[in-house]
Parts: sequence; structure tokens; C-alpha cells
Amino acid sequence: MITDNARQTALFILNTLDNSPRTLDYILEEVLDQKCMLPRRDRALTHALVYGVLRWRARLDWIISRFSKTPLHKINPQVMNILRLGLFQMTCLDRIPVSAAVNTSVEMAKGLKGKGLGVRGQGDIWVVRFVNGLLRNAAREMENEKEKSEAGNWKLAGNTAFNDPVSELAATKSFPKWLIKRWLSRFGREETEKYCDAVNAVPPITVRANTLKTTREQLMSAIESEVGNMEATVYAPDGISFFNPATPISEMKAFQEGCFQVQDEAAQLVTLLLDPQPGETILDACAGLGGKTGHIAQMMQNQGHIVAADKDAKKLDRLKSEMERLGVSIVTAVEHDLDANSQFSILNSQFFDRVLVDAPCSGLGVLRRNPDAKWSSSEKDLERFKERQIRFSDHLAGFVKPSGVLVYAVCSREPEENEAVVTAFLNQHPEFELEEQGVPEGGQPQGAAPTVFRMDAFFSVRFKRIE
Repeated sequence: MITDNARQTALFILNTLDNSPRTLDYILEEVLDQKCMLPRRDRALTHALVYGVLRWRARLDWIISRFSKTPLHKINPQVMNILRLGLFQMTCLDRIPVSAAVNTSVEMAKGLKGKGLGVRGQGDIWVVRFVNGLLRNAAREMENEKEKSEAGNWKLAGNTAFNDPVSELAATKSFPKWLIKRWLSRFGREETEKYCDAVNAVPPITVRANTLKTTREQLMSAIESEVGNMEATVYAPDGISFFNPATPISEMKAFQEGCFQVQDEAAQLVTLLLDPQPGETILDACAGLGGKTGHIAQMMQNQGHIVAADKDAKKLDRLKSEMERLGVSIVTAVEHDLDANSQFSILNSQFFDRVLVDAPCSGLGVLRRNPDAKWSSSEKDLERFKERQIRFSDHLAGFVKPSGVLVYAVCSREPEENEAVVTAFLNQHPEFELEEQGVPEGGQPQGAAPTVFRMDAFFSVRFKRIE
């Protein structure tokens, strides 16, 4: 039987996320990989609870609001997370009895000392009664209706009414209203619903075979016994997708031997658009942890030179370790802040055959893998990211050789970060022309998207320097 440690850990992660600027990935790595001794089964439940609550938070909050006389904004955030965890188990996890979801949530509420609802005179005992009463009332209505879908779309009493499509889809599909409003105006209702459903679906793990050491076919044979529902990616020639690995990725023999990197198919298409060739000199200007750096190196057959730049020294340290694991020997890591309009001191007047600007962005195209960004992003961020992306591209244009290539990419479908940046770059740099857009065959101008291609939503374009 799964212990309550998984639920307590999930609650701790959700509470930490509410009170920290750190991303979910960072918190999960810190809690589960470094400090937590949870058994594998408990770790799996912790992941399911955390990601499930974050995917369906708006819908869970809507359910809470239907049963709570206390306005949501007056409920202590930790109490809200207990209620969300309980309701998520009740509505989405068929293997957990409703009674267990209610009882464990009540026990967690008992552990909140001095964490009242923020309403005068309502203390610890009241909080426990509140959690117990709300979840049991919800459970009774759920039992009466006997309707619970795989997506967690529990159909509450039929008299529920919404004032407008934005409010309805924000609650039923669990997205911020500002995003729903944007998507409805751009895509219409039918496409917006499809897109929301695709983003809310649990994504597969997608990896890229490291062709410096193996082939896709050889890798599939090597990991076949460790993964479920494995299939080759459709558009990326070296990609493999699968679910539920029996062994953690980092513990797989093929991973430890450097035979693959974890990378979504859409991200792989960005490097294919860059089209690096053996013997060339390449600048990966926002290299991060080196996902695309490794792909560039294998396409170059480990021949030539790659400069991997990032402002985060810790990320560059991990990038170096990653290149060593992959058997890549042509990468030089350079610490540099692109927000500063200064030259790379290590490069002097060097030009590059190809430059990749995988720019920092809103991340709204990878919400299926990072559902926490649903609630941490805001519409005003888009303008800020746009200006930064234009600035980065402008700073890097001068590093491209005549007849060389600059690829701009972001994991976002929003026009501020897509077409607006392209237009601004071309206006500022008449020495470049738009050569190609990174869209799978038959795709739309918005770029790769999960509704059509079963991948993350990336946007990428290739500019060529013509003078």
C-alpha cells in the first residue's frame, strides 16, 4: 500500500512552488533527487499528484468554490493545496478510493498548526472540519452523478452555468482566463478546445538517439524491455517516444553510456532547421543545459567547433558534463550575458557559419510538460520577452558570416514572440532575409503544436545573411 509520504511530499512541493520564484523542475530535482528517500512507487504518486493538481488547478478551484461559503481568496494557500490534492484524487485517480482521498486530506489538515483560513475566529479545528465537510459534500455529489471522465472533467450538477465562453473554458479546461481569451480570438472555440485538451494530456518521454554512439533502431532495441508504448518520432529522424520507464532515465544503461538525450521532437526540429555541417563553426548562443548543443554536435559528426554560451555558470558546468557523457569533444563553453551588448571576449572578431538563438521565452508552448507556468505567467510578460528576444537577436546578428545562417527559436506560439520578433529583426537587419520556417510538412505558420503533431509547441525560423 502506498504510504501518505507521497501526499505529504506533494503538498510540500506545491506549497514550496507557491512561495518561491523557482520552477517546478528545480524544486522537484531538489526534493526528489537530492533530499528524498521515497520508494519508487511513492515517487511516482508524488509526480502524478503534483502535475495533476497543476494541470487541473483552475477546475479544482472551481469545484472548491461551489462547495465553499468562504471566498477562495480568503482560504489559506496551504489549505487550498490540501483541497486540490483531495479533489484531484477523487476526480482523476481511479485506483485511489474516494474515502482514502478524503481521509488523508483531513489528516494533512490536522497537521496545519495555526494555519487558519485567515478569517477571524476560525482556527485549526475549524479548518479540519472545513476540509472534511467540503470533500465529503463533493464526494456525495460525485457519487450521485456517477460521472467522472478520464480527463478529470467531472460533470457537476446540470444547473451549473457560465456567463461567457472564456469563463467556461477557463474552468472546464483549467487555464487562465487571459490565455483562453487570446486563443479564442485567434483560433476559435473548436481549435481552442482541442489545443487545451492536447496541452492537458500527459506527454510521453521523448529522447534523441546520439548517433555518435548508436542508431535509433539500436537504441530502441536496447531500451525495449525498460519502457512502455515505444514508438519512433514521425518528423525527427533520431527521436523515440515512450511512457512509464521501469527504470529512472538517469539509471538506464543506455543513458549512462551516452546513447541518448531527453529532448522533445519539436526541439529536435529546431536543430534540423539550423542544419549544421561537419567542419563548421557554430554558436549556440543560449545553450542552457546543452540539449540542442549535443544535437548540433552529432549532426556535425563531432567535427568542427561549437561555442556554447550561457549566462548561468552552473548550467554550463552541467553542459560540460553532458558533452562528456555523449562523447562530444568539439564544444567550448563560454559564460556570457546577452542582455549586455558586448562582444564575447573569447571570440574577438570571430564569425560563425551558423548561430542558434534559442531565446528565453514565456514557455507557453511547453505547458504540457511545465504546467506550473500556466499560473506563473501573465500577459504582460509577453511584451517583456519580445523586447528581450529582439535585443538578443540584434546582438548576435553581427556574428554571422556572409551567406551564414541565424536560427531564431522559442517554445511559444504567441505572436509577440513569433511574428513580431521576425518583423522587428528584418526591419533592423536588411542584410538578412527570411529563408525558411521550422514547421513539419503540412503544418501551420504557428509552428509545431501538440494538436496536430503530438509534440511541444515551438516556433523557429531561419535567416540567411545575404551581404
